[in-house]
Amino acid sequence: MANTGGQQVILDGAGLDALFATLRREAYRVLGPTVRDGAIVYDDIESTGEMPRGWTDEHDGGHYRLKRRDDEALFGYVVGPQSWKKYLHPPRQRLWTAKQTNGEVKVTADETSPQKLAFIGVRACELNAIAIQDRVFIGGPFADPHYKVRREDAFFVAVNCGQAGGTCFCASMNTGPKAESGFDLALTEIATIDGNRFLVEVGSDAGKAVIAALPTTDATDDDIKTADRIVAATTAAMGREMPDGDIRSLLLENLEHPQWDKVAERCLACTNCTMVCPTCFCTSVEDSSDLTGTETSRERRWDSCFTMDFSYIHGGGVRQSGKSRYRQWMTHKLATWFDQFGTSGCVGCGRCITWCPVGIDITEEVRAVQGGTTEGSA
Repeated sequence: MANTGGQQVILDGAGLDALFATLRREAYRVLGPTVRDGAIVYDDIESTGEMPRGWTDEHDGGHYRLKRRDDEALFGYVVGPQSWKKYLHPPRQRLWTAKQTNGEVKVTADETSPQKLAFIGVRACELNAIAIQDRVFIGGPFADPHYKVRREDAFFVAVNCGQAGGTCFCASMNTGPKAESGFDLALTEIATIDGNRFLVEVGSDAGKAVIAALPTTDATDDDIKTADRIVAATTAAMGREMPDGDIRSLLLENLEHPQWDKVAERCLACTNCTMVCPTCFCTSVEDSSDLTGTETSRERRWDSCFTMDFSYIHGGGVRQSGKSRYRQWMTHKLATWFDQFGTSGCVGCGRCITWCPVGIDITEEVRAVQGGTTEGSA
């Protein structure tokens, strides 16, 4: 995305609806936050009337609840159980089909049709997660064609966080709460007695073209200072913090630390942490055939390093204990990911803590190995 010099303007609620309409006219599929089944989830939206106006979410280890706010904020929540990964790297992807006709077998690779996706309300941690997924899927010599097609035309409307969740620790991972790059437009929601409005920062030429078609006013110095104060307050209110230090070396030098046994006693190997993580990319494949035996297909699906069969090779699974599987996940996420992709695999969104049924806290596990405690998360 080209740098446009950080142009900043003000957009009101009606202007946000105009943004959605403009994106649809440009043939984008507009995806954003909405409330369903007691959670903030991402889905197709057409207007601000479908967004979680006046809702917030409460996060703690193994705890998530929606509750009403005392204002009409549209982005007054943190993050829900879903990440944008489900659109760029879907849970299920058919790879090819094979069909037998008159004794001949024809194999046809499935191709993803180009579709322009517009993501509304992308948090800074999620922008960083998408950047990590870019390294995984299209950053090397063998690009994933399905991911590449979805990613190429994506339009990102980021939102700088106006509050921190109880399990957020993006500030200590240098991934938020302010969006610094990777967006086309970035919003900061400012609540006023006359209704909420949005300070908009332009982050790309595509964003500049879109904002030019909207009813905006120039941002004042007071608007910019107010937005800065909102982000600063969010930074100061983080619910968690990743310990300082060389975590990669810490974990790799303590592979037999007693804390691995302690956390294994609590871990259910349910895979929740990997399913909600915006950067985990483990997959498996499944083959299926029809009842006539003339047609078959192969499908890629999300998998998890916490499942017994994930490490299966001839003779059995490599990691049969819960201890080895948790250690594999955490050391890969925070240590060997650097060796593969040059960055941590964690962006501090806190989902793995929130959605762990027993409230295992990755920041506390690091602290325990570091020596701050030997009990791990409560």
